[in-house]
Amino acid sequence: MSTYNFLGLVNDVNRKLNEVELTSSTFANAIGYYSQAKDAVNASLRYINHTAFEWPFNHVEAEDTLTAGQVRYSFPTDMKTVDMDSFRIKRNASFNNVTQKLKILSYEEYLSKYVDDEYNDGNTSIRTLPTYIFKAPSLEYGVVPPPDEDYELVYEYYRLPVDLENYDDVPTLPEQFRHIVVDGAMYYAYQFRGDLETATLSFQKFQEGIKDMRTIYINRYNYVRSTVLDKTPTSNNVGPRV
Repeated sequence: MSTYNFLGLVNDVNRKLNEVELTSSTFANAIGYYSQAKDAVNASLRYINHTAFEWPFNHVEAEDTLTAGQVRYSFPTDMKTVDMDSFRIKRNASFNNVTQKLKILSYEEYLSKYVDDEYNDGNTSIRTLPTYIFKAPSLEYGVVPPPDEDYELVYEYYRLPVDLENYDDVPTLPEQFRHIVVDGAMYYAYQFRGDLETATLSFQKFQEGIKDMRTIYINRYNYVRSTVLDKTPTSNNVGPRV
């Protein structure tokens, strides 16, 4: 099997359609059908990524350095969804602070109680280690109170993957699901060729593969251990069991 990258996936499609395979040197300038094959692979990946907001292979841990006195900060441009419950200030020996998880504050409550902190730059006495986090309607988050030091803040989000472009670009999707990407690409390739009957069959196979992925990654049920005490006495009367 060829290397798991953009070139390898396009050549998977080429082999299935009995087309000549591309190489690293011919990939960039390929035209005609081969441009459609590239588009088909990217269309397949986009479809997979849009079927769930929080695929674990798109999970990212981000780190920002806060600026003393600054309340608002921008989210990454590739952010799809953010876990507001994941924000924490990292331990820093220089600032003598331990790791602290931030509490979620609604934007409405921030505006009603703390928004003046943004405009009170001259009052350094209000600055300290932040304890709250809020999400603004724009692609921004904010910390309350304003920081008194350049603390390191960590949070987690799910990104929007970009299209593959270069022959050696690798999808965020794990290689074990390579066949699903190819099934989706075949659907689009058959559509390009006007073979709608085969395209329909490929799409059904594609959908089944995505369904299996959701079963593995999304549709999970966490086991919850009961904390109820069983007060039935044991045979030697030593007391209740847990």
